Amino acid sequence: MNESMKLTGVGFLVGILSGLLGVGGGVFLVPIMVTYFSITQHIAHATSLAVVIPTAIVSSIVYGFHGQTDMVLSLQIIAGSILGASIGARLMKKIPAAQLKRLFGLMLALVGLRMVLS
Repeated sequence: MNESMKLTGVGFLVGILSGLLGVGGGVFLVPIMVTYFSITQHIAHATSLAVVIPTAIVSSIVYGFHGQTDMVLSLQIIAGSILGASIGARLMKKIPAAQLKRLFGLMLALVGLRMVLS
């Protein structure tokens, strides 16, 4: 199977998991791209953000049709997220790949622990 087919399959599975679990694809995509496709940490982070946009739009529309989206809450979070994402993307370029990988792993561990304990 060629690399393009593998990446499309990964996208399909990550899309299902993102829609099902309500998490951004980066939680799954970054580790997969870095580990199995030898993509650098910085490129994996940036690529996962680009992938999240269409995935989030489609999932949001489906959830919205089922009346499960709070638009006021969404707009408030979007306002802060746009500024925060811009700052975070600029900061990412200044962090070495190894440190970025550790920060990402720490974030995943903390979120996972919080979810297990709540």
